[in-house]
Amino acid sequence: MKVEQRIWTKTKGWSLQSGPDIQDRVQLVILFGATDIMKEQSFFPDVKKMYPQAHLLGCSTAGEISGTNVFDDSLVVTAVYFEKTQIRGGQISIEENSSSLEAGKRLAQTLPHEGLRHVFILSDGLCINGSELVSGLGANLPAGVTITGGLAGNGEKFEETYVFWDDPPSRNTLAIVGFYGDALKIGYGSMGGWDPFGPERLITKSAGNLLYELDGQCALDIYKKYLGEHAQGLPATGLLFPLSIRTKSGETGIVRTILGVNEKERSMTFAGDLPQGAYARFMKANFERLIDGASEAAVRGRERLGGSTTPELAILISCVGRKLVLKQRTEEEVEAVRDVLGGSPILAGFYSYGEISPFMSEGPCALHNQTMTVTTFAEG
Repeated sequence: MKVEQRIWTKTKGWSLQSGPDIQDRVQLVILFGATDIMKEQSFFPDVKKMYPQAHLLGCSTAGEISGTNVFDDSLVVTAVYFEKTQIRGGQISIEENSSSLEAGKRLAQTLPHEGLRHVFILSDGLCINGSELVSGLGANLPAGVTITGGLAGNGEKFEETYVFWDDPPSRNTLAIVGFYGDALKIGYGSMGGWDPFGPERLITKSAGNLLYELDGQCALDIYKKYLGEHAQGLPATGLLFPLSIRTKSGETGIVRTILGVNEKERSMTFAGDLPQGAYARFMKANFERLIDGASEAAVRGRERLGGSTTPELAILISCVGRKLVLKQRTEEEVEAVRDVLGGSPILAGFYSYGEISPFMSEGPCALHNQTMTVTTFAEG
C-alpha cells in the first residue's frame, strides 16, 4: 500500500502534504471537506484529473483532519494505491423519513460478497437513523465482515450534509466501499471519555431515534433545564450534554447526541435509537479523559492489526461534540492518536455527526456518538 495526501484551501489552493507520487496507480481517493466546498463541487474535476483511475469516496464534515492538524473550510484528499487488495463500492439515495433499516440492506446489496473483508461507510448525517442503518447493513453482509465509518457533518449548523461515491456530492446519500482479499489487515477502536452526572432517568416515551419523555416528563424540558442559558443554541449546544444509555439487558457504553429539536411535537431527534424502557443519564466533558479516550481508540486499532504490523493508513472519525468541547485543544486528541500509532501511517479523517464501529474487538458493529473512532489499514 502507498498513500499520498493533498489539501486544498481557498487561500493556498492545492498542496501536497505527504506521500509518493502515485497518481496514475491510485484506486481509491477519500475526500473530507467543508460543506460549502462539497456543495460547490468545483474540486471534483481537479481530483478526477489528478487520479484518473481512482474511485472517489467522501463527505462533508464538521472539521477535517490531516496528520495532527485539524482544519475548517478545507478539503483533505487521501489517495491510496493498493498492491494486493481489490475494492468495490457504490451509493444510494434515500428520502427523508424512509426506512434506515432498508437503506442498510440496499447498501449491502451494492457490493459483491465473495472475498469481502471489510466495509467502510459514509452516510448522510441528518435524515438517517444510524442504529437502524448499521443493523440493516450488518444483517445483510457475510459473517465476519467488519464495518466502520461515520455520519457526514455540517459544522455546527445541522442543515445539510453531502456524501458521494464517484458522482458529485449530493444530499440524502449513503456511500460504501468494500475491501477484498486476505492481504489487507484492518484494525479499529472506538472510545469516548465523558463523565456521567445526575440521576438515571427511565425512557418512558420514544420511537426509534425520537425521544419524547424521561421519567414521564417532557425530555426536551428536562434538557433545557440542564442547559440553562445554552438552551437557545439547541441542537448544537446539546452536544455538550450527550446521553449515556443503559438498556434493559444491562448493556452500557452507548452514547447518543442530539441532531434536531421539534418544538411543536416536543421531541428531540438523536443520531441513533433510544429504546423505550432503557435508562438515560446526562454526561459532561472531562478534558483529560477525552484525550485518553482517543489514545485508547488508537491502541485498540493498532493491537487488532497484530503486534508486528505497522499501520500504513489510519482514518480518524471524531464527534463534532468533542470538537466543541475541546476547542483550542482539539488537536491534542489527534496528537494522542499519532503518539500511539507512530510516525509512519498517514492520518486522515473528519469530525462527524456519528461514528460507526464495533465497540469491543469481537463485538457487533454499532453507531456511537461523542467518540473518537480509529480505523487502521495495512497490507501484508
